[in-house]
Amino acid sequence: MSVSLLLPMSAFALAASISPGPVNLVCLSSGTHYPIAKGLIFVTGATLGFLVLFLAIGAGLYSLLNVVPLLEEILRWAGLLFLLYLSYQLFQHDGAVRGQSTDKPPGFMTGAMMQWLNPKAWLASAAGIGAYTSSNDPYQLWLFAALYLPICWLSLASWVYAGAFLRRYIHRPLILLTINRTLAAGLAASAIFLLFE
Repeated sequence: MSVSLLLPMSAFALAASISPGPVNLVCLSSGTHYPIAKGLIFVTGATLGFLVLFLAIGAGLYSLLNVVPLLEEILRWAGLLFLLYLSYQLFQHDGAVRGQSTDKPPGFMTGAMMQWLNPKAWLASAAGIGAYTSSNDPYQLWLFAALYLPICWLSLASWVYAGAFLRRYIHRPLILLTINRTLAAGLAASAIFLLFE
């Protein structure tokens, strides 16, 4: 394994992890509504869920989906419905800043499940593995996963902190309501995008 691949692998992991997508939007929303620690639980679930998906795709799951197209269709529709559900939940929030939210924040399992239903995660895994690893060298796959772990966690956590920044400095319910509706629309749009992939 050439050390020269470490930087390109890291850059790919950063670009794939920090760019906007359904999981990032939920991280941002979590930061605006809940304590940072709650958002980081979601981040940890999303990161570990992604790594399991990444390693599974590296081990041949993506090939299985090509052989059994019905499984891919089921995952696609499950992802669509899950994102629409999260979008609806976010749209319902009234934008009021409360000391202690009575809503249940998205947790560890929600984060992990979202990655398995997230087309961005599947595409990033398949593209990264195809570009930077060799099928006859499992060490490359594990090294890539080890690089992904801190990069993905820190990238998603930065979205939670951005949400916490918004919560701290924007106290008008109308502004937070607008942010909620915008994020809900973004999640719904990413769900609708699944239909045309």
